[in-house]
Amino acid sequence: MKRLQYVIWVITFFLFSCSHPSDDAGKSTVSDSTNVAKDPLPSWNDPLKRDIITYVTSVIKEGSPDFIPLKDRIATIDNDGTLWAEMPLVQELFAYYRVKKLVTANPALAKKQPFMAVVTKDKSYFEKGGERALIQLIAATHTGMTEDQFEADAKDFFASATYPGRNVPIRKIVYQPQLELLNYLRANGFMTYIVTGGTIELVRTISDAYYGVPKNQVVGTTFKYAFVDSNRSIMREPAIDLLCDKAGKPVGIQSHIGQRPVFSMGNERSGGDIEMCKFCQSSHYPSFQMIVNHDDSIREYYYQEKDSASLKAAAQNKWHVVSMKNDWKTIFPQ
Repeated sequence: MKRLQYVIWVITFFLFSCSHPSDDAGKSTVSDSTNVAKDPLPSWNDPLKRDIITYVTSVIKEGSPDFIPLKDRIATIDNDGTLWAEMPLVQELFAYYRVKKLVTANPALAKKQPFMAVVTKDKSYFEKGGERALIQLIAATHTGMTEDQFEADAKDFFASATYPGRNVPIRKIVYQPQLELLNYLRANGFMTYIVTGGTIELVRTISDAYYGVPKNQVVGTTFKYAFVDSNRSIMREPAIDLLCDKAGKPVGIQSHIGQRPVFSMGNERSGGDIEMCKFCQSSHYPSFQMIVNHDDSIREYYYQEKDSASLKAAAQNKWHVVSMKNDWKTIFPQ
């Protein structure tokens, strides 16, 4: 029973709290870094823009008491709701894509698992069906295949998918100010890592093309794997190895990177980035933490945590809060 409850919680997290295109569809959205020196963060407003620049300038100056060596300039940044929009989650859209593809390739699945036929017509099925529907959806779409097969499907998805409500390619829902921030950090010797509650392989599919972040600098939720000797492939199994959310984020950072970050950024929605920011703040180097507040109902979305845990943690620990409404001149790439 406890095991079932754990699985249910894991699946619920994937679709509600979560931390990607083909080569020709994945033309890099990453901003040109040639203008970093002239105006490193053109889409940001003061005073937050000034605070970021002041911090970076102080830690890269040799001889400064705040100096951080290159090897220790680690930045960890959440993905859903921090680097791109999360209403709805892209992970959710991919799950629906997989269901449709499976049923089209094998119509008999609709008879063996009737929910699949329903999902292709009713995108709110998992909400109406509750926890059992969530388990069915993830089990049917994210496991039981090789990593090569999964990656091929992910690339196909990002090459053709559009984001609901905006009718734009997925790459157009990334946040322009964050692209500038990633470029600025890298231009000053920081190694940028994506630390996401989403599945690691899905984000790895687009991390380089969208954000300029190599695949090996993505930390995320992982399934257990098995090596299949007959075809020399890696098979993903229906069991979680790491749930990269909340306390799981520092664990993922330690196991993947091996050291504390000095710069961390997440967003308020599920409280999933609090522990990562606390982990960062405990560095013996000067550190910087930010939480994105989704307070712009006109240009993006307005939503808040019921308990305001992330914003309360930011206030208590003196982290910076990004008001999308006031701190960002623009949100999405033009």
